[in-house]
Amino acid sequence: MSEKYTAMTEAVYYILLSLKTPNHGYGIIQNTLALTNGRLELGAGTLYGAVNTLLERGWIRLYSEDKHSRKKKQYLITKQGEYALEQEVQRLEELLENGRKILHSGE
Repeated sequence: MSEKYTAMTEAVYYILLSLKTPNHGYGIIQNTLALTNGRLELGAGTLYGAVNTLLERGWIRLYSEDKHSRKKKQYLITKQGEYALEQEVQRLEELLENGRKILHSGE
């Protein structure tokens, strides 16, 4: 966990949330749509580019693979990925807290 923490993109955030249980690409897209009430639709290029980066960082791992089907690779978040996700939630909470303090000061 010595890697310097940086803010996540929204796509990476929702991909990691979608991988708390094993999931494949189409499932990640569908879960993200459900979590955001249809606001965020991940494109295949965005999804698989992020998946490759997350694999390189060790934040997710290949869970299972069906060699006969392209969309049957399932991924799962790692402990390192969970830590990064927790750091992002803390960062977002700080953003909200500071925004609320400033917006509602002087009321």
